[in-house]
Amino acid sequence: MEIKTFLDFLPSNFRHEKSFLIQKNLNDYKKLSNLSDLDINEIQRKSSLCTLNNLKKIRAIAIFKKEIGISPPEAYLLLHCGISSIKSLSLSTPYELERKIGRLERVLRVKTNTDITFTLLKKWIKRASQI
Repeated sequence: MEIKTFLDFLPSNFRHEKSFLIQKNLNDYKKLSNLSDLDINEIQRKSSLCTLNNLKKIRAIAIFKKEIGISPPEAYLLLHCGISSIKSLSLSTPYELERKIGRLERVLRVKTNTDITFTLLKKWIKRASQI
């Protein structure tokens, strides 16, 4: 599957949010990163199938992409490891992130398809600390 837009990487459990955001022409990570809590609540009010949790995850992934340059699959992995904001990323250590990613892989019994190295983790934390 070829990824054409920012939202194409999302798994199927985000189908309602993805459909609504595409319909409203909110498929660019820059637009999504600027959504406020009020905007997210309005989207949820307009489309009851969209969940608050999924909308906030999409916004967090867009913020990681916009501010730090983390790819959406890598940002999604960070969310699953408990890193949901730039502040929480800046307070982490590369060792801690590496341990969390490894634990997630062991729990899920899968190896992630991302090339996350110790050097890359240090770079992300450094960028997050500068923001």
